[in-house]
Amino acid sequence: MRWKVHGTREIYDSAWVRLRLDDVTLPSGLRIDHHVIEFPKASVGAVVTDTDDRILLLWRHRHITDASGWEIPAGWAEPDEDLAEAARREVLEETGYDAEHLTKLTVYHPLSGISTMTYTVFHATEVTKIGEPEVDEADRVAWFTPAEARALLAKGQVPDGPSLTALGMYLATTAG
Repeated sequence: MRWKVHGTREIYDSAWVRLRLDDVTLPSGLRIDHHVIEFPKASVGAVVTDTDDRILLLWRHRHITDASGWEIPAGWAEPDEDLAEAARREVLEETGYDAEHLTKLTVYHPLSGISTMTYTVFHATEVTKIGEPEVDEADRVAWFTPAEARALLAKGQVPDGPSLTALGMYLATTAG
């Protein structure tokens, strides 16, 4: 049940995002124009835990959705940057903590029906506070037990999709 792509036309291109229009035929035979959002940089995030299995989250407001909530540290990898190092850099920039050890937790496509985005999530451990978060990155940073993190998810206090997925994956497969 594959879509047949007849051609692609670029609509918009920037360092942050590209938009293209694909001419496709669906399995039913219907031919349509389908918009595709391309992200030129890889996306990374990290579920950060300490020796007590607490989870480090940051509180942010997102102007696009006009929503605030708890998130994991996340961002883009630079071209040719190692994904684990990119996640480590994002943890430091957004929380003020340096993570000594990162292991891959999962890789997924958060918007697979319309976007090429690939999101890689790491589990960051052996953390040390070495500074403050960058002023534009977080309103506050706090530690939560796994039970508290589950409650945040249940109450809708993690509205960011990649954070929601990463936390859910961590809590389902790793946390006590």
